[in-house]
Amino acid sequence: MKYNNPVIKGFYPDPSVCKVKDTYYLVCSSFQYFPGVPLFESKDLINWNQIGHCLTRKSQVQLDKINSSGGIFAPTIRYNNGRFYMTTTNDTTHENFYVWTDDIYGEWSEPIYVDQGGIDPSLYFEDNRTYFMSNGCDDYGVSGIVQCEIDIESGKKLTPSRTIWTGSGGRYIEGPHMYKINGKYYLVAAEGGTEFGHMVTYACGDFIDGYFEGYYNNPVLTNRNLGGYEIQGVGHGDLIQDNDGNWWMLHLGFRQSGQWEAYHHLGREVFLTPITFGEDGWFTAGNNGTTVKSFDLKYINNNILQNEKKSYTFENTEWNKEWCYIRIPNLENYIFDKNKLILKGTKITLDDIDSPTFIGLRQKDFNANITCDVAVSNGEAGITIYMDENHHYDLAIRKCDNGYEVIERLNVGDIKSVEKSVYIEKNNKVTLIIEAKNSYYSFGFKTKDKKINLGTAKTRYLSSEVAGGFTGVMIGLYAWHKEKNNHAEFTNFKCLYI
Repeated sequence: MKYNNPVIKGFYPDPSVCKVKDTYYLVCSSFQYFPGVPLFESKDLINWNQIGHCLTRKSQVQLDKINSSGGIFAPTIRYNNGRFYMTTTNDTTHENFYVWTDDIYGEWSEPIYVDQGGIDPSLYFEDNRTYFMSNGCDDYGVSGIVQCEIDIESGKKLTPSRTIWTGSGGRYIEGPHMYKINGKYYLVAAEGGTEFGHMVTYACGDFIDGYFEGYYNNPVLTNRNLGGYEIQGVGHGDLIQDNDGNWWMLHLGFRQSGQWEAYHHLGREVFLTPITFGEDGWFTAGNNGTTVKSFDLKYINNNILQNEKKSYTFENTEWNKEWCYIRIPNLENYIFDKNKLILKGTKITLDDIDSPTFIGLRQKDFNANITCDVAVSNGEAGITIYMDENHHYDLAIRKCDNGYEVIERLNVGDIKSVEKSVYIEKNNKVTLIIEAKNSYYSFGFKTKDKKINLGTAKTRYLSSEVAGGFTGVMIGLYAWHKEKNNHAEFTNFKCLYI
């Protein structure tokens, strides 16, 4: 059976996975977006359905006025004695914590904090003991993968934090996960930085606290030498065994916009790569240590069909699952309906390090047609292609003297320019149209069956290579007013991937 990568498209980085009976559960980073830590489930590791988020309350996560790409870093999900645990870092407050739930479809607990530094924490359970790992510096001043034993009820450290592996020599060792397989302990990590040099490395030992011997052929997985190949930045993996005994790695990677265009704007996505254990106990990954666009494997059930959702509308999405806000929203400014969205604009703009009136979906593929009918009373409302507060493209209708105008505005770093505006007299409702391609977006609108093109903008200026940070492009609906609340109405939203 053949499947295609990525298995979860769009800005869903740093995946972690666990299995309970015949169902797999996966979480990803969310940074400044709320709700935090998207949560997915699957029966086959190939088709994933988002079932909610782990951090759904303001009391669980501090996101107020944090910088973009701050907030919630790489999470880990684990299951032990009937309970799910998700542990993560708020990099802005420099706190490691975990939450738990007995109902994967319900609410998660308030945070339990662990007094260990670093990022990318992970839990390992064995013999009624809980081990906590992260990267960073241990209690003795040694940097690497740091481990301590904790009381799972309180988060209190029971042992000093001690470095158990310093990696294979790559920079920025992070993302540790521990497994016990056939009596041996395997410690998987990420090195190289979450960019074009990213990689997965691992070590093996006889005891939970070491000594760990690095795999002789590290990195076990990387695409760093595949120049011009679409899939790059492969790393940060988590192992899982399926119901048939096969081993897999869920990991991040990104797709660059063209063969010789080393830019990516969709964000880091979720990839699935097969793992093979040798007779010597070491495992290999993928296609000669690389991840490819598709794997054709004889041991995958041929009855599994990879389904891909191509159309996203108000009607076939759920506001509290696929959609998200920038930082903690004021929900009084949002009125939801199955067929309609009303936004109340405030003085907070998309350029502010705050929470503007905005709700967005992750862009999931390069090629898409995005349309929405937007009506505004005062101020401005429209669609934004949003990377962060300094890098976004806005297509909007706004009130002006004696009528309304539609604008195309480009925001790239310190340059903020209305590239074109078209006066439309007293018509306060238009159909906004954005066409997305690998290397550019085009902007236009339609009113009274007449389409008017406004211009184009390159995708590279919304890429991580230009904007910086760890996120990806969002397709956002927003409203703004410089003096008082305005009411903007959004109907007939559709994002069609082609």
